[in-house]
Amino acid sequence: MVGRIVQKADFERVLATQSRTRSAHFAVHHVASAPSVRKPAPPEAVSSKLSTGAAPECPQAVDDLLGGLWLGCVVPKRHARRAVTRSLLKRQIRGAFHRHAAALACGLWLVRLRAPFPATEFVSARSAALAAAAHDELDRLLARAVG
Repeated sequence: MVGRIVQKADFERVLATQSRTRSAHFAVHHVASAPSVRKPAPPEAVSSKLSTGAAPECPQAVDDLLGGLWLGCVVPKRHARRAVTRSLLKRQIRGAFHRHAAALACGLWLVRLRAPFPATEFVSARSAALAAAAHDELDRLLARAVG
């Protein structure tokens, strides 16, 4: 199972490292550690006037388990102006990560778009050609990141 990086501190920690591998449009960063622990809600947030009983004890959340894979995607507006393009690229990143997850080392992984795709070559904001180009480039990139 692949988790998602959601904490700002985790994004900053991974981006502070040198990229593990790069391609024409993407860069991959990796830190071999678990994500930051979320802060629990303050005790005063729980009202004593609730009509329900105490919450049952639950096992540790899946996202808090050590030894897993977590993925973060960074697709800035300056490189992909249209939201439909950013969404397409994020879907391609997550798909490529899931295809290569079995071979990747545990820890925090971040894939960022570092250069825009040329608008002259990909005129449509969400085209099959753009999806195919991103798919192929991400597969080659993550195959290099494994080794």
